[in-house]
Amino acid sequence: MASQTELKRFTSNLADELDSAALYDTLAQLETQDKRRRVYAELATAERRHADFWAAKLRANGVSVRKHHVGAKTRMIRTLARAFGPDFVLRSVAASEMADRDKYAEQPDAAQMSAEERHHADIVQDVVNRNEGLSKGGAIAAAESWHRGVASGNDLRAAVLGANDGLVSNFCLIMGVAGAGSETGTILLTAFAGLIAGAVSMALGEWLSVTNARELARAQIARERDELKYMPDSERHELALIYQAKGIDAVEARRVAAEIMRDEDKALDTLTREELGLDPHELGGNPWSAALASFTLFAVGAIVPAMPFLWASGTRGIAQCVVLSGLGLAGIGMFTSLFNGRGALFSSVRQVLTGMIAAGCTYGIGSLLGVSLS
Repeated sequence: MASQTELKRFTSNLADELDSAALYDTLAQLETQDKRRRVYAELATAERRHADFWAAKLRANGVSVRKHHVGAKTRMIRTLARAFGPDFVLRSVAASEMADRDKYAEQPDAAQMSAEERHHADIVQDVVNRNEGLSKGGAIAAAESWHRGVASGNDLRAAVLGANDGLVSNFCLIMGVAGAGSETGTILLTAFAGLIAGAVSMALGEWLSVTNARELARAQIARERDELKYMPDSERHELALIYQAKGIDAVEARRVAAEIMRDEDKALDTLTREELGLDPHELGGNPWSAALASFTLFAVGAIVPAMPFLWASGTRGIAQCVVLSGLGLAGIGMFTSLFNGRGALFSSVRQVLTGMIAAGCTYGIGSLLGVSLS
């Protein structure tokens, strides 16, 4: 008979596999491209096969397998996929697969599945790369960024973190003012002043960041254009070395580099992507849309802790502010689990605890300052 620890492991593995199968079933149903639909369907079948293995383990130990209820994180991804399409959640799915690719590495009874899980992660990452039209070098960089848990360019991630900034900063500001014993009108005024000031600051910072990135990218591309014009042999040699570093034979690498260098525009585009790691058609995005998005997302988060003071005051208002902010933090934690590779419950609890600790500190400081100033 298996120990209780092993039974818990079997149960956890079963739930994970069934969640993955349900997710890939949904992606297969929503996908419009036949090839990718087949990929998702095959992944779902593989995950169900893994689930059957763990279910059999449980039954062999006299444990009845109950009907599975899909986890909160998987339900959230499926909902987003239905609302915005499979591509919207594809990077989050790839992040989860990368995080879980070694989950069976130290489980001796799952050696075969460990290799299959790593293969699944590579398959999903390849779908991401093909979907985004990445070059070979870009694909390697993307895979490495997922390995580090970085989701650069992920709009969902940016949206969640922007709302989190607004919620946490204004929650702490409100708690500090409330701790000082300020009246409801003062708290409300402070909350909305913090909302506007923070949102404007975030928007300006985002505008400057994107603008500076675009200007730097343009300067690098202009320098590359000059080097192509005045030092073509050196640039051809650099391009050949890049291809050799990717594993191409030296003779073939030189031939490909020479072919590309015959067209100046093609050469500039290739060097921009391969040497500088830049997409000449994007260059960091539009600074105005980035600023507007940053302003809006910060404001959405910041208004959550301020809302209770529109209809409540005193201790009741503070209590409702804490509860509403806690719910907001929990929701943000669930969304962060889409790209941090951790469970939805863990991410939610961590988000709530850190937010509450920060707000508690500012409330305490506000109380001390309120007493000293009075």
